[in-house]
Amino acid sequence: MGDLVQRPADPVVSVGVPVFNGAQHLETALQSLVEQTYSDLEIIISDNASTDGTEAIAARFAAADPRVRYIRQPRNLGAAANFAHCLSLARGRYFRWAAADDVSGATFVERCVEVLEADPGVVLAYPKTQFIDAGGEVLENYEDRMHLAQDRPSDRFKALLEKLRRCNVIFGLTRTAALRTCRPLGAYSGSDVIVLGDLALRGRFHEVPEVLFSRRFHDHAASAMSEWARSRHFRPDAEPGPELHRWRLMCEHLRSVSGAPIPLSERVRVAAFVLHRGVSERDRLARELRHAGRYYMRRRARSRTAG
Repeated sequence: MGDLVQRPADPVVSVGVPVFNGAQHLETALQSLVEQTYSDLEIIISDNASTDGTEAIAARFAAADPRVRYIRQPRNLGAAANFAHCLSLARGRYFRWAAADDVSGATFVERCVEVLEADPGVVLAYPKTQFIDAGGEVLENYEDRMHLAQDRPSDRFKALLEKLRRCNVIFGLTRTAALRTCRPLGAYSGSDVIVLGDLALRGRFHEVPEVLFSRRFHDHAASAMSEWARSRHFRPDAEPGPELHRWRLMCEHLRSVSGAPIPLSERVRVAAFVLHRGVSERDRLARELRHAGRYYMRRRARSRTAG
């Protein structure tokens, strides 16, 4: 799998910072990025038409450091489109997303670049994670267990879905070319799992055994949102309605398998695993269908009454 062809002026690493109303923690997040020991990087801030102090903070960093690029969207595109926009602008052969409220250890990028440079079979490198609160106090050290060193794509994919709990590794350093061949981050909850599953079919994941990533949990984080608020977070024009979340993820995984650059035998193994998981979750899948059916029947009844 080839990397991007670089022009002489291109940085080795691109860091995308999608943000919407992130002024509370943005300065800390950006400071941790400009202070990386690996300096051959660009930082792309894509502001989703924030209405707080985000613009002033981002513009100040861009004015002070030529590696920082600030783009302000004319309207809120939603988180999924904003994440995708960051990736589309990346010039480096390695890429990572960085949330506007998280903190990166000073050697995060350096350690991950070392891994990717040493082993072309690794598509994603990430450090160990700790959780912090709104004030930066450590809540816990977290074991991601996403060191996927298996040779067979189907074995990596299976291990990913069986072990994955928090999607911290979506903020790891990837090969830009590999990430761009994956399914894009979708405008629905859990789409980061789809991206990681797609990446796992393309290569190995490597954990750097140092705590260099601090993921912040606070009242306004996406992880704290209700299901409906999270839908609006990903897509501002989302209409109320049942998500059919588990059905969506199962179908998206199968779509990833169909387009993965792996042997047919491996595609069959991965598809069989996804379908087997569907069978084991049949009660939950059935509940989603019943909930959706009741919702649309009530909406139809209200429409008839109104008419």
